[in-house]
Amino acid sequence: MGFYRERILPHLVNASCGSSLTTASRSRVCTGLNGRVLEIGFGSGLNIPHYPNTIRSVSAIEPADLGWKLARSRLAQTQIPVERSGLDGQSLPFDDDTFDSALTTWTLCTIPDAGAALREVRRVLAPGGTLHFVEHGLAPDENVRRWQHRLEPIQKRVAGGCHLTRDIPSLVLGAGFDIRELDTYYEDHVPRPLGALSLGVAVPSP
Repeated sequence: MGFYRERILPHLVNASCGSSLTTASRSRVCTGLNGRVLEIGFGSGLNIPHYPNTIRSVSAIEPADLGWKLARSRLAQTQIPVERSGLDGQSLPFDDDTFDSALTTWTLCTIPDAGAALREVRRVLAPGGTLHFVEHGLAPDENVRRWQHRLEPIQKRVAGGCHLTRDIPSLVLGAGFDIRELDTYYEDHVPRPLGALSLGVAVPSP
């Protein structure tokens, strides 16, 4: 992964994504998770405090060893079993129809092929399962989008390949989901090009 991505970036992500500014969104997106849960881009376990008690277990997909180490204190504070179960969201080591829910937070911006990862999530979700997501991406306002396109090359270099201009709802729909709930908004106290969020719940299309 390279020294920066392996040793430095997980600390930066833990600090920036662990800001109190994300707390309300994390709490909202985790509401309704139940049963066996797949979490793509587990990072340093920032969602753990927001897991509802309806979760039976969590299978975590996380490529960064340091991210997993940074999660230790949070893992010690939950009674929900959490297992690091894979490294690549684009190729999941699970049978079809395995999970009741899936969770992705501030992750689809960085996965090289976000569409492939979402198709894998759809494959492993059981019938009636739900995908819960909160992601930053393409803004609803054209003037903000222009800034996103200008800033994206810099963002990709300093933030491990993070894109600012991915259309999250379109990616979810294109992977074979129907979106049941969707809220598009700007994160408070964050520059709009970096803080255009899509928060929603989707189910596999029939």
